[in-house]
Amino acid sequence: MSLDVRLEGLSAGYGDAPVLAPTDLEFPAGSFTALLGPSGCGKSTVLNTVAGFVRPSAGRVTVGGAQVSGPGPERGIVFQHYALFPWRTARGNVEFALKRFGLPRAERRARALAALAEVGLAEGAEKYPAQLSGGMQQRVALARALAARPEVLLMDEPFGALDALTRTRMQGLLRELWKRSGTTVLFVTHDLDEALALAGRVVVLGGSPSRVLADHPVPTGPRPASLRPRIEAHLSTP
Repeated sequence: MSLDVRLEGLSAGYGDAPVLAPTDLEFPAGSFTALLGPSGCGKSTVLNTVAGFVRPSAGRVTVGGAQVSGPGPERGIVFQHYALFPWRTARGNVEFALKRFGLPRAERRARALAALAEVGLAEGAEKYPAQLSGGMQQRVALARALAARPEVLLMDEPFGALDALTRTRMQGLLRELWKRSGTTVLFVTHDLDEALALAGRVVVLGGSPSRVLADHPVPTGPRPASLRPRIEAHLSTP
């Protein structure tokens, strides 16, 4: 199951500094959308507002028709930095995130192991973060989000710190997981190649305050040669 996400007249800022101009966007249930733009263009602000971490200055965010007023279990988030507890194993990190649901210990363990297996890390379940590579640690972070069975998955440049080969592998893994689950995904990136490789839609943000510069559907199969230069032209907009 997945949920739709809507931004209606949404704007956000910090003090007197506007970050996001009034914005209207809709992300249908089950869609995979990349929010693309340079650093500091407001991509993470949009994501954090949907997550419920940032209170908008105006407008509203709804998820599945319900207005967002704070974090909720139907929305999972994966950050660029893994944010794992170094004193807990991979399984322990995933289990800890499930405690808020009041699940019995046996169920927490079963769901944690299942999520780690889903991201290809079953054999590393009892290893500590320091014993895992960067790609493996990000798999733990992804498993932690998936174990809660979110209907919307928010990802803030989750592969930005990985080497090129590991990044490509993680992109492939994410695509497969999304195809199987049908979860609604909002994926923040400043990498055009990554956006085109993963998403079915690319929303380009830019300007100051940030606004939507372009909204491009990405066809399945081979990407048309004209799509890249069109998006690059919007990315160069001041």
